[in-house]
Amino acid sequence: MQRMATSSPPQHPPGSAAAGAPVFSPLYQQIKALITRSLQSGEWKPGELIPSEAELATRFGVSQGTVRKAIDELAADNLLMRRQGRGTFVTTHHEEQVKFRFLRLVPDDDSGPALRMDREFLACHRVRAAADVARLLGVKAGDMVLEIRRVLRIAGRPLVYEDIYLPAAPFRGLTAERLEGYKGPLYALFESDFGTRMVRAEEKIRAVCAGADEAGLLQVEPGQALLSVERLSFSYGDQAVELRRGLYVTTHHHYRNTLS
Repeated sequence: MQRMATSSPPQHPPGSAAAGAPVFSPLYQQIKALITRSLQSGEWKPGELIPSEAELATRFGVSQGTVRKAIDELAADNLLMRRQGRGTFVTTHHEEQVKFRFLRLVPDDDSGPALRMDREFLACHRVRAAADVARLLGVKAGDMVLEIRRVLRIAGRPLVYEDIYLPAAPFRGLTAERLEGYKGPLYALFESDFGTRMVRAEEKIRAVCAGADEAGLLQVEPGQALLSVERLSFSYGDQAVELRRGLYVTTHHHYRNTLS
């Protein structure tokens, strides 16, 4: 049986009970939890090379195979990225293959090159959280949150209207001017300037009819069918850090996901 030579034992990794008798957790899952803890603490920052499997095996007192299995899962979770001949890196939303990870809307004919999506920010201000927003973000009703409204366009035509809510404290200093001046993906800005990395998201999708205001912003007829997507995004430690409510025009686009 392998022994983990760490300075302190892991504290309730995933799969163990927070109180009472612990639930069995495979060794590689414990190593995965320890590596995730290092990512969360900022020991290895987005875009940085992490230690080799051999170095991590020595650090944790386990075999390289155990470390490799943990890294395989973290790569499948898009937290780490293997690069042939170079090592394993912390993924970043600045990377081309990662930065649009959560955007699943694609043209009906998606055989050609990806279309450039332009954005227009309509508002960025602090508001008091409504009860439903507060519940999802884990703050108190009436606490301050940052509300961002924007329209995304392809080839000049509006395709998505979004309301985005962020807890105010982690995003102090985020202004409309800062959003307008940043040319990269929004999640890359959150990652590099505010130390908040989106690692997973949950979505709810339904069909709705466009109201008068939404129809005007999206240049469709009132009552037209739209796709409503509510996304709750999480950082390390399953901390909810963004609520995004979007309306999508799907006349020439569809929402594509891969299930496994």
